[in-house]
Amino acid sequence: MPQSGVSAAHCSWMPGRLSALAGWNPFNRKIESDAIARMMHAAWPGDTFGGMQAAGRFAGGDAAIIVDAGLGIAGAGLIAVATWGSPRLIGSEAIAGPSWLLALLPLLMGGPLVLRRRAPLPMWLAIWASTALLCLLAHNLLRGLAFTFVLFTAAYSLGAHASFRRGVAGLVLTAPIVAAISHRGELTLAFSAGEHGGTAAIGLAFLQLLAFWLAGVLVRARRRAVSLAEWSAELQRQAGQAATAERARIARELHDIVAHHLSVVVLQAAGAQASGKPAGPALAKIENSARQALEETSRLLNVLRDPDEEARLAPQPGTGELDALAASVRAAGLPVNLTIDGSLAALPAVAGVSVYRIVQEALTNVLKHAGPARAEVTIGCKQDSVTIEVTDDGTGQHGKGPASGGHGLAGMRERAAVFGGELAAGPRPGGGFAVHARLPLTGHLPPGELS
Repeated sequence: MPQSGVSAAHCSWMPGRLSALAGWNPFNRKIESDAIARMMHAAWPGDTFGGMQAAGRFAGGDAAIIVDAGLGIAGAGLIAVATWGSPRLIGSEAIAGPSWLLALLPLLMGGPLVLRRRAPLPMWLAIWASTALLCLLAHNLLRGLAFTFVLFTAAYSLGAHASFRRGVAGLVLTAPIVAAISHRGELTLAFSAGEHGGTAAIGLAFLQLLAFWLAGVLVRARRRAVSLAEWSAELQRQAGQAATAERARIARELHDIVAHHLSVVVLQAAGAQASGKPAGPALAKIENSARQALEETSRLLNVLRDPDEEARLAPQPGTGELDALAASVRAAGLPVNLTIDGSLAALPAVAGVSVYRIVQEALTNVLKHAGPARAEVTIGCKQDSVTIEVTDDGTGQHGKGPASGGHGLAGMRERAAVFGGELAAGPRPGGGFAVHARLPLTGHLPPGELS
């Protein structure tokens, strides 16, 4: 039995007709058979499901695109039923108007819903322009499921996917159309004030459209709040990772410094004991204690090392490399003036590394974010503390990305916190940016001194 509604009478003349057109031969005969099979093939449920899968692949698996397309198809289908089919089935009245407008009406009113996310304001204006054209060319009563679905979906989409300002602009632009159609009694949505129109009909139409628009605005606000919360959580997670990585780096540097000095103690104690002088038992205790301290320091601080990172054999930089650092930054195009107030010779090695790293990361931030600028680096060393100040006169914004060799402001604060110090960073009143850090030295001994 034919599957596609093509009768046997129709099929009887197809081979001869095709033969007459193409000229008969076995190859053409096969073409005729394939053509007849395609014409008689019906769209089975399996084919429909396959088409849906193809549409999903075309949309790239984006559920939003599929939903928008579905709403557009549903709106166009309902308008088509109200225009061409049996409008009473969906509670609508027969639509009057020019034949060309009736032919295009499903596309003009349902099609724009496909753009409800990407272009909500043009979608809203296009639907109301089509509605105004329909009511202008003929007297129509717009009521029932078709028009209610399209207009309510458009109002909600305008609130949910357009900015508040653009949404208000859309409502203001279409308000005269809504008022004119409602006043004539031609716009009847979910709730009606009768077919006589008037002020009550205008107010009721506006209230219904405004309710759906506000529902969309609330959904947009909630979605934005959730997005901001996720973004804030991600920033906190990144800050935590930066602090953890900086602690690991500080641990590596501390390990190298402490291990070096403890190794010196061990070697000196062992040498004194080998010299045969009378302080043998005391030096033996020093040696044993230092060896134990060295082992425990290595064991504890190695826990903080990144297992995937290779050990660095190069010596850690200190205050002695500040001049070379300033020279390298000048070579990169940033004028730098380095001023050192006081002697840094007695500065503990661990503090010297932190001073160098803070200056390095602050200057790197200037290079990345300040734009055309000059930098001033001032280091003050006192008996109980060391201060670092790095300023620039640039116009950019700092602190929005990790600096080379560290993690920006978070890493500098972490280094200051190791010494119980503080670090302040922010824009300068006269323009530019300033980083100020103070590292207390109480409890830190210069290398080679005993308590």
